[in-house]
Amino acid sequence: MASKETKNLVTEAKNHLVGMIHGMGDITGALADAVSNTIVHTLKGTRAVGAELLGLVVGTVTGAVHGVAEVGGEVGSAARSIMVGTLHGTQMVGKAGVETVTLTAATLVRGASEVGGNVADTAKGAVEGAIASARDIGVSAEDAASAAATGAIQAAGEISSTAVNQVRNVLTTSISGVKVVVKEPFRSTMDARDKDAPRGEQRQA
Repeated sequence: MASKETKNLVTEAKNHLVGMIHGMGDITGALADAVSNTIVHTLKGTRAVGAELLGLVVGTVTGAVHGVAEVGGEVGSAARSIMVGTLHGTQMVGKAGVETVTLTAATLVRGASEVGGNVADTAKGAVEGAIASARDIGVSAEDAASAAATGAIQAAGEISSTAVNQVRNVLTTSISGVKVVVKEPFRSTMDARDKDAPRGEQRQA
């Protein structure tokens, strides 16, 4: 997907969500439904598959994060609802799966960083939302939690070593009664980054 189209989708999703939130007057209650409706509106009727489809999801989730920030909400607090809404909406058009969970979590953490939100709270909220939606998308709570945690860590790795540590710390305990196991495809990237870092800044295992 072209970057111009992605930017337009982010703006469209943000404006749509802001309008719905203002109309309902309750950011927490409105958010999951607003995101779900926006996802369905965006994906319904599209023949997008693969990378193009995932690009549509990224654009919508990013727009949701920016919309929350615009109305004065905390992205960390909203992350659970955004994850739930994204998975519900994507499932309604038959396209949700573990990959969607990982992508949504990564997009949430990346978006939180962009708007000055708390990346650790956002990561935790993303995992909570994935666990809450696991049954709806046909996966176990453990697999959903793992997928969300992996996406959150991957995104944190793109931000900074500090962000990685913050996200890791919040994911080391059970969340919503589920033990979170992070897949580690990012380890080689982080290790390579550590080797280039000054000794005092290397990541602690």
